[in-house]
Amino acid sequence: MNGYAASLCLAGALLSSAAAQVTYQDLLKADPANWLTYSGSYNSQRHSLLKQINTANARALVPKWIYHVPGAGRLESVPLVVDGVMYLSQPNEVFALDGRTGRLIWQHRREPAMRRGPNRGVAVLGNRVYYTTPDAYLVALDARTGSLLWQSKIAEAKEGYWAPAAPLVLNRKIITGVAPGDYGMNGLLAAFDASTGERLWRWNAIPRPGEPGGDTWAGDSWKTAGGDTWLTGSYDPELNVIYWGIGNPAPDFNGDLRKGDNLYTECMVALDADTGKMKWYFQFTPHDLLDWDAVEIPVLVDAEYQGRRRKLLIQANRNGFYYVLDRVTGQFLHGTPFVHSVNWAKGLTPEGRPILVPGVEPSLQGTKVCPSTSGATNWMSPAYNPDTGLFYVAALEGCGINTKSYEEFRPGGFPFDATGYIESPQEPRQLYVRALELTTGKLVWEFKQIGSRAYGAGLLSTAGGLIFAGCDQGIFTALDARSGKPLWHFNTGQAISASPMTYSFKGRQYVAVEAGSNVIVFGLFEDSEESTFGRTQ
Repeated sequence: MNGYAASLCLAGALLSSAAAQVTYQDLLKADPANWLTYSGSYNSQRHSLLKQINTANARALVPKWIYHVPGAGRLESVPLVVDGVMYLSQPNEVFALDGRTGRLIWQHRREPAMRRGPNRGVAVLGNRVYYTTPDAYLVALDARTGSLLWQSKIAEAKEGYWAPAAPLVLNRKIITGVAPGDYGMNGLLAAFDASTGERLWRWNAIPRPGEPGGDTWAGDSWKTAGGDTWLTGSYDPELNVIYWGIGNPAPDFNGDLRKGDNLYTECMVALDADTGKMKWYFQFTPHDLLDWDAVEIPVLVDAEYQGRRRKLLIQANRNGFYYVLDRVTGQFLHGTPFVHSVNWAKGLTPEGRPILVPGVEPSLQGTKVCPSTSGATNWMSPAYNPDTGLFYVAALEGCGINTKSYEEFRPGGFPFDATGYIESPQEPRQLYVRALELTTGKLVWEFKQIGSRAYGAGLLSTAGGLIFAGCDQGIFTALDARSGKPLWHFNTGQAISASPMTYSFKGRQYVAVEAGSNVIVFGLFEDSEESTFGRTQ
C-alpha cells in the first residue's frame, strides 16, 4: 500500500464516516459537532458553540477513552473530527480513530521516517487529509483508507528545512510554511492545489535587494536571514486575505551584521489568498535581538472599537505586548503589556513601534531581559469568547539572561544563533491563564497554574461558559470563562504541550487533549455508564 499506510477495516459504518466529504462551505461555517481546522475556524477564535458541557455540570467530566500513540514523546498536534472520525498526527504518522470509542480505523506511516521537529496537526478537505513532514513535504492522504495520494516538496530538507505546522485549507488551496529560522534559512509561505499538489504561488519572507523592504538588511545579511513561518495562520473569507505571523531574524542574538529593521521578520503579514501578494505588514519587534518570533496565532474579531465597528486582528506577542490591529489596513490601533515582566521597552509609539530601553539587549557578559526569550507567550493557542468579549491567553512571567557572540553561517541545517540565553534563576518562570478585555488588553482575571514553568498548552473556549487549559504539570482544567474560577481538573499524568478541542457525536459532547504520548477524551458521566465507571457517592 502506498506510503506504508496500514488500513484496519473495522466496520462499514466507520468507513462510511471516514469517507465523509468536507466542503469549503463546511469550513466557512462549520457544524459545531465537528472540529475542522487547527484553530477550530478561519478566525482562529477557538470558540465552540457546543454547550452540553457547561459551568453547571463540568464537575461531572470523566475520561471516556485514551489512545496511546506508539513512539510518541510530547504530542503537539490538535486532533480534527469529521462526523465522529478523529484524525491526529505526530511526525510522519497520521491516525484515524473512532471519536466515540478511540478505536483505530487506519494508520499511515511515511518512509523514510526522518525525525526532526514536532508536528502540529492535519487539515481536511473533500475526502482527503493533509499533513506536513520533517523533510518539508506536503502530503495528501485518502481519508477513507490512509493511502498516499500525492506529496509535494515545500522546501529543501538538505538545506535544513522542515515543516511542522498544520496546513491551512482554503477553497481548492492548501497553505503551509516552514521552519526553522534559527538555522539561517529564509522563510516562505506556499500555496498548493488541493487536488493535484501543484504549487500555485510562493511568498518569500525575506526581500531581496531592490525589492520593497530589501533596504532593511545591511550588506548580504538577507541571504541567511531567518523569518520562518512555523505556525498556522488565519483567514478572512470576506476579504480573501491570509494572516500569518513571521519568525525571528538570524543570527538570533547578534544583529551587528544585519543592521536595519530586518523585514519581514517579526511581522504580521496579510497576503492575497489567490496570488500570495502582500497587502500589508506590521512589525512588532524591529531588528529583533531576542528571538521573539511573531508567529503566535492571529485572532480575527469583528467588534466595536472606539464607537466604530471594525475588522480587528488581535495578537498577544512573545515580546510581552498585546496588540490590536485593523486587519483591513494593518493600522496599529492599540498595544499594552499583558505580562508584568517587561523591561526592554517603555511602551509603544502611536504607530506601534517599541520605545526601547537603552542597554537591554544581549551582551558578551550577559544581560537580563524580561520577558525571556521563551516569550510572554509562545505557540500555545489563545481563545476568544464572543459571549464574554474576553481574549484568553496562556501568559508566562519571567526573565532571561541573554548573551551574544560571533558565529559563521554553516549551510545544511546548523544552528545560527550567535549564542543564546538561560532563564533567570532570580525570576523563575510562572505560567498563568489570563483573560483580557478585547480592545484595551486590560486584565480581567488570571488563573495561576501552580508549579507550571514551561509553555506549550493552549486554550479552548466554549458556549458552555468554559475555558479549558492544560499545563506542563499534566493538569487539565476547566475554568469559568467570566471569573476564572476553577470548576474541574484532571491529572493526565504527562505534560500537556498541545491545545484542546471539542466535538459532538450522536448527541454527546466530548473534549479532547493530547498529553505526552496519549490523546485523552472526556465527556459527562452518565447513569447508563455506572456499570463501567462505578457509582459516585
